[in-house]
Amino acid sequence: MGQYLNSLKKSASGLGGLIFCGCCMKPAVPEGGGGKPGPYKRPPVIINGKQAKTVDIHTHCLFQESIDLMGENGKGIVPPVKGAQEHFIVIEERIKDMDAMGIDMEILSINPYWYKADRDLAEKVCALNNQKLAELCAMAPTRFGAFASLAMQYPDMAVKQLEEAMTKFDLQGAAIGGSVLGDDFCHPKYHPVLAKAEELGATLFIHPQSTPQLESRFKGNGWLANTIGNPLDTTIALEKLIYEGIFDKFPKLKILAAHGGGFLGSYAPRMNRSCLFRHRTVIQKLNSKSYLLSISIKFILIL
Repeated sequence: MGQYLNSLKKSASGLGGLIFCGCCMKPAVPEGGGGKPGPYKRPPVIINGKQAKTVDIHTHCLFQESIDLMGENGKGIVPPVKGAQEHFIVIEERIKDMDAMGIDMEILSINPYWYKADRDLAEKVCALNNQKLAELCAMAPTRFGAFASLAMQYPDMAVKQLEEAMTKFDLQGAAIGGSVLGDDFCHPKYHPVLAKAEELGATLFIHPQSTPQLESRFKGNGWLANTIGNPLDTTIALEKLIYEGIFDKFPKLKILAAHGGGFLGSYAPRMNRSCLFRHRTVIQKLNSKSYLLSISIKFILIL
C-alpha cells in the first residue's frame, strides 16, 4: 500500500497535488464490496509512517419513515442491487463493518428521491431525513457525519433547510443531485442556495441520478444508466458550474463530486478547446483544468 501511495504522489506532483481515482482505488473488501465484508479486516492506511484517519464521504443511507411519506411513489426507492438493505443502518452492525473495512468515519447521505414532490411533501421528507441523520450521528459522533437533504426544487426552502442543517443539526453540508430533473444548478434561481452554502462553509455533495434525457438509450444490458449515466450527469453538472461562472461568483463555494468527478478530469483539455472554437462568450475567468484544483473529486478522502 505504501508503494502504491508513493506512486500516486509522484503522479500528483504534475497536477498540483490533485489525484484522480476510481471507485476502487484499493477495494475495501476482497470481493469488491456490495454487501457485508465477511471475515476480513483491512489494514490501516499509513502515510509517512503514521496511521491516517480514513473517511468515506460516499455512504448512502435510507430511513423507512421518510420513504413511507412518499406513498405509492415510494416504491422503487430502495435500489434493486446487492447490499441494498445496508442502506437501513443498524449502528452496531455498521460500526463493526467499518472496523473490518478500515474506515474510521462515514459521512452519510440520501440520494434525492423527492424532487418531483410538491412543496409540503418535500418539506416533510427532508425535515424527517435531517432529523434522523442528526440522531444517528449523535449516537456515534466520532464515527458518523452527514450531508443534509434539501428540497432543491424550492430554492427558498432549501436555503432554510441548509441553514438549519448546519446550525441546528451540525451536519457537514448537503447532498444534492446533478440537477433538479434536468434543471441545472447554475441557473440564477438556485444562486441563493449556493450563496448560503458559501456563507456557511457547507459542502455540497453532488451525487448524480443518471442522465434522464438519455433514459431510452440506456435501456438494455450493462446497467448503462449507472455506469455511463451517473458519471456523465456529474460531468455535466460540474462543467455547467464552471462555464456559467459559478466558481467566480461564489469563489469559496465547496463542491464535492461523486464517482471521481465523472469524466471531467480526463476530458479537461478537450473542454478547454471549446473556449477557442465556440463563438460565444465564456463567463469563466480560468480554464477547466485550473478549476479542478478547487473541486474535491475523490471517492474517499484520507484526512
